[in-house]
Amino acid sequence: MASASHRRPLRKRRTALVWTVAVAAVGLLVSLVIALRPDGEPDTVRTSAGTAATRPGASPTTHKPTPAPKPSAASPAPRRTPAAPSATTPPARPSPAPTRSSAARPESGTAPLAGRIKPGTAYTGVATHYDAKDGDGACLYGPSPDLMVAAMNHTDYETSQACGAYLQVRAASGASVTVRVTNECPLPCAPGQLDLSKEAFAKLAGLSAGRIPITWSLLSPGTSDTVSIRYKTGSSRHWCGIQALGHRNPLARLEVRTGGGWSRLTRTEYNYFLSPGGTGCGGALRLTDIYGEQLTIDGLAIRPDTVQPTRVQFTRR
Repeated sequence: MASASHRRPLRKRRTALVWTVAVAAVGLLVSLVIALRPDGEPDTVRTSAGTAATRPGASPTTHKPTPAPKPSAASPAPRRTPAAPSATTPPARPSPAPTRSSAARPESGTAPLAGRIKPGTAYTGVATHYDAKDGDGACLYGPSPDLMVAAMNHTDYETSQACGAYLQVRAASGASVTVRVTNECPLPCAPGQLDLSKEAFAKLAGLSAGRIPITWSLLSPGTSDTVSIRYKTGSSRHWCGIQALGHRNPLARLEVRTGGGWSRLTRTEYNYFLSPGGTGCGGALRLTDIYGEQLTIDGLAIRPDTVQPTRVQFTRR
């Protein structure tokens, strides 16, 4: 039979075991409760995407979503696609264009090198008049006894491409006159406008009329004259300006012969073709009219400010 001193320790061991089991059971119950929460995780480990877990003991912070940026007033608004025009929408008016002449076209058919002024085309505008004096003007042809001349408006003058062109001008009354372009009429002369010498204007109406409506078209007149060449004052083998005079049809190009072929010179507003470095000065020349016909001229010396006749002329169209 066991002594009393041996029973007391046994009770203590049983009591400790019972408390241990009880504590373990409570811990297991708490774990089950946490595991069965709707979100399945304790608050201390729940994080939003891309954020770190809350450290133990740290105060929780609230994550606020960043609001979407408001559109800036400076940002361009989306472009609206224009609606297709309905059948009842009137078409846009085209830009004014010269009317076609009822006159027969030249046998050549076209003038591929023509600028604004084209053959077979009737242009409308107004005629005014000025004192042409000796007939000279911006084209620098020099004085002439023939005062049936005109100053072309700035737009159709086209950097002197109109210089030397022959035009037939008609008034509403039916009266007509043939003039040669020797000058430029600066702004506000409008496209289509011709400033005629007083002598030419008088063929169409009294000078007191001042301004009359007209139509005009390009001519390729009959003439017994041939083309002439003039070197500008100061020309030499190192620099030269070259001018063609008396050509029947408007001149499109002037070229000089070089070791590598033909070199095109730049045309100025005062109707000279320049060779700044002297290329081709004193050598062979090649002239081309608006129809593409070419004339070659050889054997002309550099004689500044001297008109030198040739034996060639463009074909009548």
